[in-house]
Amino acid sequence: MRNLINFLLRHSSWIVLAIYVAISCVLLFGRNPYQRSIYLSSANQVAATVYDLQSEVTSYFGLREVNRDLQLRNGELEMEVINLKEQLNRYRSSVGKDTIPFDSVLHDYDFAVARVVNNSVAQINNYITIDKGRAEGIEPEMGVVDQNGVVGIINVVGEHHSVAISVLNPKLRLSCKVKGSDYFGSLVWDAVSPRYAVLEEMPRHVEFAPGDTIVTSGYSSVFPEGIMVGIISDYKKQRDDNFYTLRVELSSDFSGLGYVRIISNRQKEEQDKLEKEVRYE
Repeated sequence: MRNLINFLLRHSSWIVLAIYVAISCVLLFGRNPYQRSIYLSSANQVAATVYDLQSEVTSYFGLREVNRDLQLRNGELEMEVINLKEQLNRYRSSVGKDTIPFDSVLHDYDFAVARVVNNSVAQINNYITIDKGRAEGIEPEMGVVDQNGVVGIINVVGEHHSVAISVLNPKLRLSCKVKGSDYFGSLVWDAVSPRYAVLEEMPRHVEFAPGDTIVTSGYSSVFPEGIMVGIISDYKKQRDDNFYTLRVELSSDFSGLGYVRIISNRQKEEQDKLEKEVRYE
């Protein structure tokens, strides 16, 4: 109590001043309509500014969830577009053949959205770590894509995290083709630039030009046909004059990966088993 009394006595002048200011404000704004309107207008403006700031802060922290939802919707739309293209191609090739079903190349594929928690682009062998694992249904040899194209293939799976071998890794070879052609080659990173890879063993008689699109061939159980990989920037002859090596500008920006989609083939186990049996006959 004594400390309180000493505090009040020590700051009595400021306390009296505060009381007088409060009484003055009450008398001024309570009995003068003009000053009261100015006060209310200013108070509303300050409150509006505070609410706007609060809204911006809330919106900023909600961007991660919004981005995840957008990735999920983009994935659905991308799969639907490829689905429709496949149906259109089947329709064109089956005019007059009513017995050919309108099934899609994607009807055996599912996908899940995951967040990239670690990523490298400057090493010789680059890998990508995601926040989904065995508990979320992720398994080795599932394909990884983002909204722009192919990113890699799942290599090691933990309970709640997985590591994918990146396209920026010479250990990964991807079967690709020039869009609109049935001839395929092997895409591999040459460890020169994270923006480019090379497509090897492309037959010379295949028609292509710089700017043409490179997509997955579908000749594996990992990726469906038609997933974007990149565009041709240049090409040259291989040692064997019957083939070209194409320099491909990758469509995905590996230095800015945020969310990715994991593609799973429900028929992969059966396909791999049959191909292994044929290989060892």
